[in-house]
Amino acid sequence: MILSHKKKKIALIGYRLSGGGSDKVMANLSIFFERNGFEVDIIIVLDEVSFPYSGKLVNLGLLKNESNGILNKIKRLQALRTYLNKNKFDFIIDFRFRTKIIQELILARFIYNTQTIFTVHSFLIDHYMPNNSWLTRLMYNHCLANVVITYEMKTLIENKHHLKNVFTIHNPLNLEEIKEKQNEEIDFDFNFIIAVGQYENGIKQFEQLIPSYAKSDLPQKQIHLVIVGNGDQPKLQKLILEYKIQDFLHLTGYQNNPFKYLRKAQFLVVSSKNEGFPNIILEALGSEIPVVSFDCDFGPRDMISSFENGILVENQNWEKLTEAMNLLATDEDLYQKCKQNTLQSVEPFLLDKIGKQWLNLVQKD
Repeated sequence: MILSHKKKKIALIGYRLSGGGSDKVMANLSIFFERNGFEVDIIIVLDEVSFPYSGKLVNLGLLKNESNGILNKIKRLQALRTYLNKNKFDFIIDFRFRTKIIQELILARFIYNTQTIFTVHSFLIDHYMPNNSWLTRLMYNHCLANVVITYEMKTLIENKHHLKNVFTIHNPLNLEEIKEKQNEEIDFDFNFIIAVGQYENGIKQFEQLIPSYAKSDLPQKQIHLVIVGNGDQPKLQKLILEYKIQDFLHLTGYQNNPFKYLRKAQFLVVSSKNEGFPNIILEALGSEIPVVSFDCDFGPRDMISSFENGILVENQNWEKLTEAMNLLATDEDLYQKCKQNTLQSVEPFLLDKIGKQWLNLVQKD
């Protein structure tokens, strides 16, 4: 479709192929690019692989030792440089968060040796670009593109750093993967709602979601809450006991296949402090369940139309979040309306449609 003779070569660089939203986007795009005639290499720096992907995997995490000292980091940096020089890629796309300024300056200006696209996957743009605008322009004004996942992020970066090469491309949804995995059995014989995310830090706010659920009508209606993800389980277990909902709240830990839980849930609840463009909302809608979410910066408002495929709640208003959970759990007409609209609402985000935007970007010259 896009290539005549020699395949174009593309390197996708990320931290891992497991867990995070940007890692999932990288995995999905590897499938799309290979389908569309690219030779795809995925280069990761941590030895963690659970997402389905296409192409050749280059696992620099296998070179990481326990000390992870400066010499070991230099060794991996040299291995990356050697690999990029040897393979002569047409494009590099970097999906990592980038907080070590000197390291990232070296990568951006001296090691990435071809047309490069840097991605930003969070409202917290300082995790991807230096706070100093001069440094940000030095590192990222020369590259092919800086891709962000919401229009608000594009505006934020352009106003703060005055970059001229910022483009918005939303995260893609791989509906084929959901359909393939969603029918796997789970051993839950009760009705439940679901929350999904890693909670090593406080961004998902599950420690506040638990009291919100406990104060709702859901426990009395025998509707349980299932939390899928890793984090400080003892802290959450203490809250569960404090609110005496141990019979209704379940912590599954990280799951390679969250779709089997999403498909059986009544709806997803998102209680985050902030987001980027949360894949889990797309995946819930793709699993044909509505979503209750805070209208936090950024992302949820781009996917959820209130009272059409879920409910957007005033940001950080926990009382309103509890009310929204109650409403979607008790108003059957509203629930069925939202449920019926889920699949239609994710059509703009399907992998083939989002992938074509990426194709247009790498071929824009």
